[in-house]
Amino acid sequence: MTDQSANTISFANRAAQSSQFKTIYAEGMGLVEETAAYLDGPGRAAAKVLPRMASVLYAAESMRLTTRLMQMASWLLLQRAVNNGEMSHDQVLSEKNKVRLDGFNVDRAAPGWSDLPESFRDLVERSLRLQNRISLLDREIYRPDEASIVPDNENSVQAQLNLLRTAFNAG
Repeated sequence: MTDQSANTISFANRAAQSSQFKTIYAEGMGLVEETAAYLDGPGRAAAKVLPRMASVLYAAESMRLTTRLMQMASWLLLQRAVNNGEMSHDQVLSEKNKVRLDGFNVDRAAPGWSDLPESFRDLVERSLRLQNRISLLDREIYRPDEASIVPDNENSVQAQLNLLRTAFNAG
């Protein structure tokens, strides 16, 4: 019996070393720079004239945005290091456990959200979309068992079918 895992191609690892990763890396680092420039310049000026509720929300969301971006940048740098052979897979796994790619969600219904500068809200939205893409790539690379699980929507459909079968069979 041969070891089939030796012949298995890891599509996730190839994706992590592909142009897809390079695109996400460039986008992530660019967003970090763009956000820093905004928060130090136009964002600082805009925050000074916000209504009180929006001002408090701006301060909180700025911290969440910065934290989210730093976590994503950490993940991207770790992945680049393993791709370039600067770190082993095990070293990256050890360091990666310190990185949070979940959470930091936004309450768009919070009082003052609509008063925040549009350019700030755009940075928040773009960071959330990028966070989702990086989280998906992380699952594909580091937790392949979770990535191969049937998507929730299929589970939901199956659950509904089972409920219907149960209802009709019980009657």
